[in-house]
Amino acid sequence: GSSYGSTGPAHLDPATGRPYGPDFPDISLVDIVSAQRALLQSLDIRHLAAVIGPSYGGFQAFQWAVTFPEFAHGIVPVTTAPKSGEGSKARLDALIARLGTDLNWNGGHYYDRGGVSETLARIRVDTLVSYGIHEHLAPSFPDPAVRRAEIERVAVKWASEFDANSLIVLGRASSRFDIEREMSRIKARVLYVLSRTDKLFPPSIAPDIMAKLKASGVCAEYVEIDSELGHAAPGLDSAKWAPRLAEFMAGLNRPAHT
Repeated sequence: GSSYGSTGPAHLDPATGRPYGPDFPDISLVDIVSAQRALLQSLDIRHLAAVIGPSYGGFQAFQWAVTFPEFAHGIVPVTTAPKSGEGSKARLDALIARLGTDLNWNGGHYYDRGGVSETLARIRVDTLVSYGIHEHLAPSFPDPAVRRAEIERVAVKWASEFDANSLIVLGRASSRFDIEREMSRIKARVLYVLSRTDKLFPPSIAPDIMAKLKASGVCAEYVEIDSELGHAAPGLDSAKWAPRLAEFMAGLNRPAHT
């Protein structure tokens, strides 16, 4: 369902010869990780040391652990949670409504009408701001106007590559994501990582999630990244938690203790 690598809504439907668009099949996080596992098996990879991912990738790491509990020694879900937040559905509805204001939208069938890249770019600007991009760019672009121009440049580039229908397909899948009731299936060790300044997945959610993991018999550890870069901290401030990740990876072959 993504615009990168896998079949997505912008691909041609062989039955019609036109892009799938809003008619693309509904998918789930289980479908996503099952496709990844099929790819790995086609490459004769039967086991992973760990599944590591931030944000949506963290959803996938958790899903891997409950859907294929024997496939990986460990998982590292980063700036994420084992279920989507309460506002996920509302944000998805707001996204669809915003895209719907574009004159080219046409119910999602916009591919032969010039696309909706300008609206998508504006949406991306707001997303980047919520991730903490102002804090990241401030040292290099101290002038607010110049910094805003750089954010818009990054957003326009992304919008030229991504597809609005893909954003909706992935948003619907994530809005239904919830593995909390399946935590007892997790056999992999867990390193759960959040960022001190992340507004999407704030550290305040960590105690409850860690308690549920440990109550389910999961061997889990928690790390908080001391960063001003919010949701983007795992990548942009990677040095602040890389040693802890290296330690976790090195310990995956040692016996676990719950």
